[in-house]
Amino acid sequence: MLNFDEQLFLKLVEQEGLAFRGQIEEIVDGICKKGYSNIFLIGAGGTIAMMYPYEYILKSNSTIDVHAEIAAEFMVMNNRHFSKDSVCIFTSVSGTTQETVAAAEFCKERGATTIALVAEPDTPLTKIVDHCITTGSEKHSFDTFFMLLHMVVFRFMYNNNEFPQYDQFVKEVSLLPRAILDAVKTFDPKAEAFAKEHKDTDYHMMVGSGNLWGNTYSYAMCILEEMQWIHAKSIHAAEFFHGTLELVVEDTSVILLKGEDETRPLMDRVERFAEKITKKLTLIDTKEFKMEGISEEFRKHFSVNINWSVLSRISVHLERERNHPLTLRRYYRQMEY
Repeated sequence: MLNFDEQLFLKLVEQEGLAFRGQIEEIVDGICKKGYSNIFLIGAGGTIAMMYPYEYILKSNSTIDVHAEIAAEFMVMNNRHFSKDSVCIFTSVSGTTQETVAAAEFCKERGATTIALVAEPDTPLTKIVDHCITTGSEKHSFDTFFMLLHMVVFRFMYNNNEFPQYDQFVKEVSLLPRAILDAVKTFDPKAEAFAKEHKDTDYHMMVGSGNLWGNTYSYAMCILEEMQWIHAKSIHAAEFFHGTLELVVEDTSVILLKGEDETRPLMDRVERFAEKITKKLTLIDTKEFKMEGISEEFRKHFSVNINWSVLSRISVHLERERNHPLTLRRYYRQMEY
């Protein structure tokens, strides 16, 4: 596959990533033993989008009080749920994202417990938080972060006497790297075809829901807009019929990200509408992927991982077809603003 090293992926995500289980359980168990009032999932850009699936998972499977917050807004909003008894979780590839670092300092200064997943070692964020898991590689960091956040969130639920299936769940988490690898191999020809068809498309609607809403938001903003300079809009399926539907015409590119959680009927409704109007409908459905060894009970949670990995194949092919490197920026980290 184009720009994909299978052995490196398995080394970073399967071999090294899964090895953090013990450290994660030790951190979470210690926090639960001490006691906490709620969990804040805090990020900026792609990392707040990464938190939305876990906010959804906790809200729909747990009584734990959870809040996903954009870092810069969180620091000025005077959130009345936040206190020294809060647990604040951050992710960052670089460990230097200005808003994330500032928010971690903000939480630490107020006595909250802070946890971070960071790719790059010895960076500002790694030195601020109480507990840091450093994966050591920017490559495939999001694949690893998603997998580790499953362990973190479901361990909190297990310790809250809400998820007795935890051990089986983590056994199935260990199957994710191979499931991802199978999915990207299966999807890659479709990703290449999409990139060739849409290399000159100047606007995309991306629709998602439930635990795939974060991926929808992130891909439209961080990949299509930031990394490819393509106009894009992320739309929640539950809100699609309250405005956005009026902009769909015959040649509108509509990309539907379908998962397997309770909100799938919301996506079905959008699909039924879109297929009547546009000739540029793209459906990316995690039900089409095997996820070998993963139970029906847990597939809905792992849709996040599978969906993100296959979307990444579109990114690689768009980069080539449009001759536009994913690292190219006009403004981000290029100037003061």
